Amino acid sequence: MDLNLLQGIYVPILTPMDENENVDIEKLKKQVNFVIDGGVSGILAHGSNSEFYMFDDEDYELITKTIVDEVNGRVPVIMGIGAIRTSKCIKLAKMGEKIGVDGVALLQPMFLKPTEEELYLHYKTVAESIEELPLLIYNNPRIGYTLSADLVEKLAKNVKNIVGIKDSSGDINQLLEFIRRTRDIEFKIFGGKDTLLFSSLTVGAVGGVCTAANIFPELVTSIYNKYKEGDLKESLELQFKLNPVRLSMDKASFPVATKDMANINKMNVGEPIKPSLSSKKTVVDFMAEKMTEAGQIKR
Repeated sequence: MDLNLLQGIYVPILTPMDENENVDIEKLKKQVNFVIDGGVSGILAHGSNSEFYMFDDEDYELITKTIVDEVNGRVPVIMGIGAIRTSKCIKLAKMGEKIGVDGVALLQPMFLKPTEEELYLHYKTVAESIEELPLLIYNNPRIGYTLSADLVEKLAKNVKNIVGIKDSSGDINQLLEFIRRTRDIEFKIFGGKDTLLFSSLTVGAVGGVCTAANIFPELVTSIYNKYKEGDLKESLELQFKLNPVRLSMDKASFPVATKDMANINKMNVGEPIKPSLSSKKTVVDFMAEKMTEAGQIKR
C-alpha cells in the first residue's frame, strides 16, 4: 500500500441489517457508494460503529468481501480487528489479506488488563503474521484502558509494518504525544473523534476516522479539504457546524446513534443488532432537531 493513501477522512462504515438481523448486502453496497460519492478518502470495515463484535467469522468475511468488491479499488479499505485472542486476530488478519484489504486496524484486547509487554507482543505478533500488509494501531479507551505513548512509540519504531494509529481517546494531549514521539518516522496518525477533527489536523494528524461521514460525508470531508487548502477559518466554521449534530448522538446508547441518524435521513439501514435497540422518540427528535439546524436533514 502506498502510505500516502493513509490520509484524509476514513469512514467506519455502518453495517445495514434486514428485519431478521441478516446483513443486507445490497444496502451495504449502497452505503459504500454513498460515502465514496460523498468524498471519503477510505473505508474502515468493522469499526466500532460497524458493530463488528456482533458477527461470526462467516459474516465477518462476507461483509469485508462485499465492501472490497464494491469499492473495486476506488479508495483504500482497512479492515478492523477487535478479537481478544492473539491467534484469532491473526486468523482474521490473514482473512483480510486473502480478500484483498489494503491494511488492518487492530483494536487493543477488550475485557483484559494486559501489561505493556503483553500488548507489545500481541501487536508485534499479529503484524508479523501479515508482514506485507500495513497495520494501524487502534487506541480506544472504551475498552477500559488506553495505550501509552511509550508503547506506541516502541511499536512504531520496531515493527516495520505498524505504520500508524487511529486514536479515539478524545484527549488532544495524548494525540499530541503520539505525534511528538513518532514525528521523525513515517507514521500516520488519525484522530478518532469527529468533534476534534480540526484540532487534530492542527497538531499534525493526517486525517480522521469519522463516524458522521456515514451520514454527512460531504460536510465531514469539507472540514479536511478546506484545512488542506489553507482556508482554516472556513474549516473551523464547518467543524462548528458539525459539532452540535455529532454531540447530539451522545444522548443515544453506543452504537445506536449512527443508525438512528442514518434512518432519520431516510437511509433505511435497519435496526441496531440486539441487545441494542433504536433510541426513543425524544432522543431521535433531539438529533433530528440538531440535524435540521445544521441543514443536514433530508425532507
